Amino acid sequence: MWALAINPSSGNGKGAIVGERVSAYFQQRKLEYRVFSSASAKGLKSELEHFLDTDSCEGVISIGGDGLAHLVLQLVVPRSIPFAIVPAGTGNDIVRSLGWSLEDSTSYLDYVTSNQPSHIDLGNVDSEWFAAILSTGFDSVVNEKANAMAWPRGPQRYNVAIALELPRFAPIEYQITSDTRTFTTKAMLIAIGNGRSYGGGMLVCPHAKLDDGLFDVMILKPVSKLEFIKVFPRVFSGSHITHPAVEIFRTKKIELSADAIAYADGERIGPAPVSAECIAGAGLTWPL
Repeated sequence: MWALAINPSSGNGKGAIVGERVSAYFQQRKLEYRVFSSASAKGLKSELEHFLDTDSCEGVISIGGDGLAHLVLQLVVPRSIPFAIVPAGTGNDIVRSLGWSLEDSTSYLDYVTSNQPSHIDLGNVDSEWFAAILSTGFDSVVNEKANAMAWPRGPQRYNVAIALELPRFAPIEYQITSDTRTFTTKAMLIAIGNGRSYGGGMLVCPHAKLDDGLFDVMILKPVSKLEFIKVFPRVFSGSHITHPAVEIFRTKKIELSADAIAYADGERIGPAPVSAECIAGAGLTWPL
């Protein structure tokens, strides 16, 4: 039996619409499935966890955004259960990293329901699994601000938070330990990529791969506010990595210490220090 985990409120209600479409797909093909849908992440997690512990499950299909997919990862990875993601959120960066279309869910489901899953790498930060990006610095400051705002709703809230936070943001000093060195640096932003993108398609770690057993780490060193505004749009093409203030390296393990907050897959991990490791083959899914 397949488990369909639906966040009906994701993407300003898109989750409910896409959830109905996916349910219809399984019903029309006479595939056994059960729907788990709740406006409460805690409630959905509890129901899904009980199901996974008591029933045989062919795979969990997450229908929503990266937040729901992140929750599903915490349940399926320890149980070695395959997961798939039908995008219905605002960012959908895990699906982008897997290489699938954000629109053609039918072809994706055809592939998922007729092929065996494959192993992919996942990140583990302080015992929490993530699939795409672990980040800290300016983007985390913006996330903190946006999460505390009641208005506006949707992606515009983050744009407002950027406008509010950038004028007063100062580079943060980090102590970093990787596989090969320990060093201290000031940075505007640090992204630790198992996948390639975050923030709805920002290719912050454009060369990251899900099957190499390593993180791609991107460090943006201090630049002026004007230069930051000029460099930031380049993250959508991945061309920011050629900027002289950007450092890229690969590592299996990394530790960060700083007066800073960390986020993974858009979900709050908490204040540093944090310790992360790329676990080769930890996830079972259907990459393109």
